Amino acid sequence: MWRPGSVSLLLLTAVVLGGCDGSPNGDVTAGQGDATTVNGSVRVPAGTHSGAVGTVNGAVTIGENASVTSAKVVNGPVELSANASAGSVKAVNGAIELGSGAKVTGEITSVNGAVTLASGADVTGQVTNVNGHISMTDAHVGGGLRTVTGDIDVKGSSRLEGGILVEKAVSSFFNTGSSHKPRIVIGPGAVVQGDLKFERDVDLYVSDKATIGPVQGAKAIAFSGDAPPG
Repeated sequence: MWRPGSVSLLLLTAVVLGGCDGSPNGDVTAGQGDATTVNGSVRVPAGTHSGAVGTVNGAVTIGENASVTSAKVVNGPVELSANASAGSVKAVNGAIELGSGAKVTGEITSVNGAVTLASGADVTGQVTNVNGHISMTDAHVGGGLRTVTGDIDVKGSSRLEGGILVEKAVSSFFNTGSSHKPRIVIGPGAVVQGDLKFERDVDLYVSDKATIGPVQGAKAIAFSGDAPPG
């Protein structure tokens, strides 16, 4: 079972750099093969079909209608532009953002960073982080949402399969047992299939126009209108 701290910084660094043909330093523009760097950003031009891309210190930007087999970052953000696609996306310290119509066929994992899914974004696997806001608007996730201290917003006509799991905070390299109380909001029109399981105290708000599965470990607070109070 995945637990906070199971992602090793050194291991992920090795995965990002190992076996790739990118420059060791400086910005890189991806072509048809793999592209990585250490201190710099990686850009995948619009319409380009590339292999694995990644960096240690920098950003990864995947242009419109471009695709990569995977994207990995240690310190920095990952952005998939409109209608871009990736097999999987992983970050240690950095936000992950999917633009309109972007697709990830595997999983999204960020240890310390927000995950934002725009309208029409589609993730086949699970979306996981330890710390950071997870937000989906008119988007689809097939493998559920998983976090420890992150807030969650499921908005618009979003469809979430696989439920929600908020894990108990455990002191680790990446998490020091934060006392932050996660705020979970299921907005009007959203559908959450599967269990909503909470291993720690949360504030759970569910619209009277939303559809959800069974709730374990929390009491759902119903609200009407576009958003709950506060």
